[in-house]
Amino acid sequence: MNWKGRSVLITGATGLVGTWLTRRLIGLNASVVCLVRGPVTQDLRAVQGDIRDRTLLDRVIMDHHIDTVFHLAAQTAVGIANRNPVSTFETNIAGTWNLLEACRLSPLVKSIVVASSDKAYGRQPILPYTEDMPLDGRHPYDASKSCSDILAQTYAATYGLPVAITRCGNFYGGGDMNWNRLVPGTIRSILQGERPVIRSDGHYQRDYLYVEDSVQAYLTLASRLRQDTHLRGRAFNFSNESRVSVLEMVRLILRQMESTLEPDIRNESSNEIREQFLNAERARTELGWRAEFTLEEGLRRTIAWYREYFAGGKDDRSRELAVAHPLAC
Repeated sequence: MNWKGRSVLITGATGLVGTWLTRRLIGLNASVVCLVRGPVTQDLRAVQGDIRDRTLLDRVIMDHHIDTVFHLAAQTAVGIANRNPVSTFETNIAGTWNLLEACRLSPLVKSIVVASSDKAYGRQPILPYTEDMPLDGRHPYDASKSCSDILAQTYAATYGLPVAITRCGNFYGGGDMNWNRLVPGTIRSILQGERPVIRSDGHYQRDYLYVEDSVQAYLTLASRLRQDTHLRGRAFNFSNESRVSVLEMVRLILRQMESTLEPDIRNESSNEIREQFLNAERARTELGWRAEFTLEEGLRRTIAWYREYFAGGKDDRSRELAVAHPLAC
């Protein structure tokens, strides 16, 4: 798909994936509008506001003649969701229906990609997860993603809205400054000569998707959605299909950084699913997408990014974009 001149709205543009997606689309000469909660930077064509503001969303989509929407905005921190479920539901669920309704009322929107999560499946008895499994989130964050996922399917089934859904595992890559997340927190600790902290017992299993692979997944789905009406309401798992435990991930980072530090295993986690990983066969067969980066190569690139960042090698623009708010909208 030729993105040149195409009018694109990205919600959650200051999060990890949103930052990389924004840069990629600008590089492809798309006309990108970002909805951001914080101050509007001079380099970004951004609108300051909240995903829960329906009137604002109506205006942004109409005024900027938006043709493609990437909905990444969400409250993504599990701990915050457990402590304050209502704000999580308001952002993740109400924010999603506000955006979908604004898109429904616009005759110009041709493609909408809504970011769900592997957490939307809840705890399933069979692994890996496939897209035909029920959505069964039981804890606040998981339930919010189940609901927003179903809302996207509802708007496709009832109104024919050109929307599709991504379900991904844990993202990682350069620019994530949420140090409570495993990969950036571990890398920063090692660079500072401190033992990396594992909040769980270390045996929780996940799959991890490098941020550049996730960006390509979003672009591929948005492009195909414009052409294939049968993709409306469809959900796709995106994964490199390589499951790894938290402890294995930390030890892999330690080896790549040639560190002799030992992890600090605290076993404090609660309301988290022990094993979650995805089958991405549907994305491979229907979209022709597959992860380009192995876990080892993605980590090498990520570690190199943070080494340069902490050495002061990243320019001010990179530092400005390298943010990962718990509420990335």
